[in-house]
Amino acid sequence: MMPSLGGGKLAWACATVNGAAGSRPMQTLIELAAALDAGRTTSRALVEDCLARIADPAGEGARTFITVQAEAARSQADAVDSLRRHGRAPGPYAGIPASLKDLLDVAGEVSTAGSVVLAGAPPAKAHAPVVARMLGAGFVPMGRTNMTEFAFSGLGINPHYGTPASPWDRATRRIPGGSSSGAAVSIADGMAFAALGTDTGGSCRVPAALCGVVGYKPTARRVPITSVIPLSFSLDSVGPLANSVTCCAIVDAVLAGATPVAPLARSLAGVRLAMPDRIVTDGIDAPTAAAFEHALATLRTAGATIEMVHFAALDRIGSATARASIAACEAYAWHRKLLASGADQYDPRVRARIEGGAAASAADYLDSMAARHSIGIEMAAATAPYDAVIMPTVPTVPAPIAALEADEAAYLQVNALMLRNTAIGNFLDRCAISLPCQRAGEPPAGLMLMGQAMGDVALFQLAAGVEAAMAS
Repeated sequence: MMPSLGGGKLAWACATVNGAAGSRPMQTLIELAAALDAGRTTSRALVEDCLARIADPAGEGARTFITVQAEAARSQADAVDSLRRHGRAPGPYAGIPASLKDLLDVAGEVSTAGSVVLAGAPPAKAHAPVVARMLGAGFVPMGRTNMTEFAFSGLGINPHYGTPASPWDRATRRIPGGSSSGAAVSIADGMAFAALGTDTGGSCRVPAALCGVVGYKPTARRVPITSVIPLSFSLDSVGPLANSVTCCAIVDAVLAGATPVAPLARSLAGVRLAMPDRIVTDGIDAPTAAAFEHALATLRTAGATIEMVHFAALDRIGSATARASIAACEAYAWHRKLLASGADQYDPRVRARIEGGAAASAADYLDSMAARHSIGIEMAAATAPYDAVIMPTVPTVPAPIAALEADEAAYLQVNALMLRNTAIGNFLDRCAISLPCQRAGEPPAGLMLMGQAMGDVALFQLAAGVEAAMAS
């Protein structure tokens, strides 16, 4: 039973955020596009503001970005401003600063995936399709964001490039969540207005929850993962982090090669949400429980019905992959040659997880894949009567970075806890979104909605309705 820990009007996280350069309005892509179109700002002005935040010595920029493409960003911004003056901008979002996770190929750059073992690799010959689509829409890349090495952790800790801190309680320096740590902090601190991350077990949604922004995991097959350094080709997806549901929907459409359209917020009257009755709230701490409980009450007031449901299929996921973790098996297959020549250059905690895939047999791996398929079919049928499955994105507030760096057991325990709820969506290949649900002055907390496979449009409409209800 979750504790009931107080009420109070929800202050939506889009109001302000205390970033490195001070308190700022959190601007959405729709607002920025309107300001650019009306001439109230320019791409160059937006880029310069982001660069100032990245360069602020009191901020997180040096740990958030592995590389900053300042001159390229300025040049592209100037070009877009010129095109816009002549009515030739490539789209409404052209000129808006974005950030790219360090495992996405950009022509002429080395993708290091937050590691040093790939530092001598040849530069990419071509853009990853998702990068090409962002550039085609006119977004301006500010640089490559930091991440957990090779995306194999939900904490965001990186011993090679440092760890950017969650915006909450910067004095303590708490984990940002991973693996798309820099992506989330770049949005939270106003260093970009759209960020590309990847999500294999929660790597967009976990950092979104711990940094107070929105993070989205698409149905994986909708968005190409070509020229993206893989963690697990069966589980990987590329998704956005941004300041609102609509922002994520716009970027997701660009990534999927569709026309960006702001989702029509769905009324919550008559909406049916299923909350798993086991596992997902185990170990929840008091601040997260309070925020989640308040969000549920808000949605009920808006007309939604929330039912506690026992999904027997979820109970089998752990045992189905006990002999062969899909992520570890596929990661080891990709890394085994690199490990043979440069194992000592890996983060030992990441290396140990990758090497765990070496022990599984081909039969064990195939059994896990078969179980994934059958559980997915069963869960699709079990959740069909509902508009979405709802749960806390993560069960606790972000832990102090220093405590996890110093304690191996704590690192492993908290990492498992951070990924426990989000990994369900990857295993089932469902779309899922994390929205901030904390009230003003409270620690960050994420509310996660999981839709059906290929139900991305419907999920965005529902999430927009949820966002509106929590903002009222």
